[in-house]
Amino acid sequence: MIAYKKKMELGIKDKRALITGAGRGLGKVIALELDREGVSISAVSRTKSDLDKLLIEMGGENKRHYAIVADLTIEHAPELVFKELEKNFGPVDILVNNLGGALNIKDPFCSVYDWRKIWRMNFEVGLELNNLIIPYMKKKSWGRIINISSISGSESQGPLSYCSVKAALNAYTKNMGRILAPYGIIMAAVSPGAVLTEGGYWDTTMRDNPKYAKKYLDERMPIKRFGKPEEIASMVAFLCSKQSSFCAGSIFPVDGGQGKCFSNS
Repeated sequence: MIAYKKKMELGIKDKRALITGAGRGLGKVIALELDREGVSISAVSRTKSDLDKLLIEMGGENKRHYAIVADLTIEHAPELVFKELEKNFGPVDILVNNLGGALNIKDPFCSVYDWRKIWRMNFEVGLELNNLIIPYMKKKSWGRIINISSISGSESQGPLSYCSVKAALNAYTKNMGRILAPYGIIMAAVSPGAVLTEGGYWDTTMRDNPKYAKKYLDERMPIKRFGKPEEIASMVAFLCSKQSSFCAGSIFPVDGGQGKCFSNS
């Protein structure tokens, strides 16, 4: 008879995590989820007031949490954040690249400048942080890097520029995941569908255009509701854990059946 464990132990207590875009929305909920697992959080956001609230919710610096106010899309900002972490936080075991968004750029014929903004926010910032942090993970033969992608990276759901850059992020995750696996480093991605976050797109739409929101749910969401950020955060927490050791380069849609793409990579 197989003996099953009563509880899945994530095994990440006292690990250190860097989470980008952590001041609100999905990033904040991911930070709270990892805090519950005993992880020390370094949260990065552009808005100090959001970080102050998050730190209070997590118990503050007394629990070895740390906040950095920074706009990571500014040139050299990731490197400066990394140097501050080295000085005040310590080596990072877990990196959650959550920074992203469509930036309301919807024109398929948008300028190269707009493409660069989308690329910088959704891919390049994470790439820079990865390149800075991976050498430390290699020395410890352990690390977790979770890229927050989107179902838009697997099919046409959203602006062309956003879909394209998220597709690039998926390809990067799949290939870099294979390269890092021999070092005990797991890189994976989570691809959320339509998620209802406080102050986010769907939260605003539910108030301003409830008919459109209902039509979207009826026609696009088999589960007939929007996702909850906690449902994404729990998947992220699993991928950050020791239990994800066979998930190298894996890409996980968490979308309530919204996506129609057959492949996850």
